[in-house]
Amino acid sequence: MTDILKVAFIFIAPEADPTIHNSWVKTKHIHLKTLAVSHYQQGCDLIDALYQEGITGIELCAGFGHQGVARMVEAASGRMQVGVVRFDNHPLLGFRSGDSINAAHAD
Repeated sequence: MTDILKVAFIFIAPEADPTIHNSWVKTKHIHLKTLAVSHYQQGCDLIDALYQEGITGIELCAGFGHQGVARMVEAASGRMQVGVVRFDNHPLLGFRSGDSINAAHAD
């Protein structure tokens, strides 16, 4: 019997809704759930549900700036590993950091 590794990739896109903009890619050994969010808090709000689905690792797109990654790590609370693709200034975000555009959604 093969163990299946469940992981998620979360990316930021304008007007994204993770309840609509998500999909799975399933191979024999890895199931990857891809989700789009429009701001950091949406990503943080997904953590509990992803954990309940058996997700053990999350890869964040470069749209998550340093502050966004820190927020996601805090939300994960050690329940899963959090990795990140790195652009300091992301081309999709007008060559800005996600930190600069997500300040409006800070708690």
